[in-house]
Amino acid sequence: MEIENTAELRLLVECARGGSLTAASKVMNITPAAASAMLKKLEARLGARLVERSTRALRLTASGERMRDYAQRALELLEEGVAQLHEGEPGGARLAGLVLRGRIRMSASSDLTRRVVLPLLDSFLERHPGVELHLNVGDGLQDVVRDEVDIALRYGELADSRLVARRLFDGRRLLVASPDYLRRHGRPQRPEDLSSGHECIRFKIGDRLERQWRFWRRDQLPGPAVDVAVQGQRSADDGGIAHLWALEGRGLTYKSELDVRASLASGALVDVLPDWVGRPMPLHALMPSQRFMPQRIKALVDHLAAGLAQC
Repeated sequence: MEIENTAELRLLVECARGGSLTAASKVMNITPAAASAMLKKLEARLGARLVERSTRALRLTASGERMRDYAQRALELLEEGVAQLHEGEPGGARLAGLVLRGRIRMSASSDLTRRVVLPLLDSFLERHPGVELHLNVGDGLQDVVRDEVDIALRYGELADSRLVARRLFDGRRLLVASPDYLRRHGRPQRPEDLSSGHECIRFKIGDRLERQWRFWRRDQLPGPAVDVAVQGQRSADDGGIAHLWALEGRGLTYKSELDVRASLASGALVDVLPDWVGRPMPLHALMPSQRFMPQRIKALVDHLAAGLAQC
């Protein structure tokens, strides 16, 4: 089975965008009858129903949604290739002056997004108005391949061989608290002090609640680690909530230094144990392992890397 021309792919994309054959036919400058015939021909060749028709609207089936996503990606890659030819960019080696278009699906954790990444995304979109960003924010781990995410920003070491990873930032967790909390409860002098009545705001990933925090002396890396059992009244599966509670003086928390860097710089939070560091928390951009990666994806990852290098 072969797709005869790109007009068939574009018709499917425009049907989804406009919600009707009439709207799609106007965009493509063909008659509704021609659009209907083209769509039926595509369905017959694919052996699958792509749309559900009604008197007023058109809705993609599950097969149609899947095909629309691939069709849109194919059209975007073709458009990008043509743009590179017109810009005189052999192999896409240089991005300056290249017009980037198309959709980027991105996921990232809540605290990182709100406190660090949003300004970088804003500046990228201002530079490339033809790019459409779909941002999913949350601390739950998405399946990058299954959920068709173009870029996922994740902390920690990686093991998924299906993914392409680029390290954007090297960092560790830090123990932080507000000056108000430390005035009221005293400042721990060593990790073991956390077990002596301190309120520890813990993080929950899936069904797993943190029950201990690990520390290393800065001047002895990568020396022996100290594991400390921690307890507290509050826990959350959202890093932004843990950060907010710490700012409000509700307790100590164990956060990525990138997430809390601005709060430390302003004095709203304090690095409680400056002679100690927590677990390594490198930040990666994860992308599905695929032969053709749109230039807009590469450009956004480069932009994020450059911005984070200045943090």
